[in-house]
Amino acid sequence: MIWLEYIILLIVLLAGFVLSVVTLPGTWLMCAALAVYAVVTRSAGVVGWKSIGLLLVLATVAEIIDTIASGAGAKKAGASRMAMIAAVIGGILGAIFLSFILFFPLGTIAGACIGCFVGAGVVELVIRRDVGHSLHVGFRAAWGRLTGIVAKIAFSLTMLIIAAWA
Repeated sequence: MIWLEYIILLIVLLAGFVLSVVTLPGTWLMCAALAVYAVVTRSAGVVGWKSIGLLLVLATVAEIIDTIASGAGAKKAGASRMAMIAAVIGGILGAIFLSFILFFPLGTIAGACIGCFVGAGVVELVIRRDVGHSLHVGFRAAWGRLTGIVAKIAFSLTMLIIAAWA
């Protein structure tokens, strides 16, 4: 009977990984899936709480990196506080908007990066009125967002491997 639960766990873990790839909080789904699996199979002693704790730490770090990466990229380029906030908001809105226009995973990732670029760049242009600086801030915000997405995917893959072999 444990095999059925394990197969369900793997399916939910893969769903969480896919959600993470498209910049949604799939890491939390992966944590919840392993916790439920631990409770359901507790008599067999299959999963320990240390594994669940490790997944919670990894999920927290992944989500923090994913959330602040675009603002941090803009800040590194000398952006104003408002431009950093606009990068984060633009990334979220861009991901949502382009998810419906382009192919789902590609549109979501491209939309997040383009939204960061536009959000940070436009706000910085309004504040400083320097096109060159605004473009630099926008590019750094987009690069930061892409870096955050790649980091989250790496964390999610690590979580998938840990949970599958926990």
